Amino acid sequence: MTEVELPLSGQRVALPNGAVAWWPCHLGKGSSVGMNTSIGALAHIGQNVIIGMECKIQGAAYIADGSVLEDRVFVGPNATLLNDRFPPSGDTSKWTPIHVGKGAVLGGNTTVVAGCNIGEESVLGAGSVLTKHLPPREVWAGNPARFLMTRSEYEHKRTVN
Repeated sequence: MTEVELPLSGQRVALPNGAVAWWPCHLGKGSSVGMNTSIGALAHIGQNVIIGMECKIQGAAYIADGSVLEDRVFVGPNATLLNDRFPPSGDTSKWTPIHVGKGAVLGGNTTVVAGCNIGEESVLGAGSVLTKHLPPREVWAGNPARFLMTRSEYEHKRTVN
């Protein structure tokens, strides 16, 4: 058996504006990445995606073409943001990309169905499936995701020992 030298995984790749991506990952044509953003290994960022400043996109996340993430968005590992409600439509005019508001948090292994926007400072709990718009400053979880509490209640629970 012959030993094959493969490139190292987990290599840090500097992007413009202090952003960083961890190889291997994919950044689609026409996409933009804001200052001080980090994109994890195995993440797939589709074409014409806009990612704001200081976002954190964890490994193996999938962000479909045309999605918009505003500043300070956290996307957990294996999270999936879709753009085609009836796949495979093959018709980009039917796509409804997702818009994620500033400071939103998407937990690991979440799925956001095409066209379901996420409001500012909202939280989608790990493993959840979002099938409708998530209003600003609310915390939702489950399959399908439903309201659990406000963001202020969530923050209080995070800080209580």
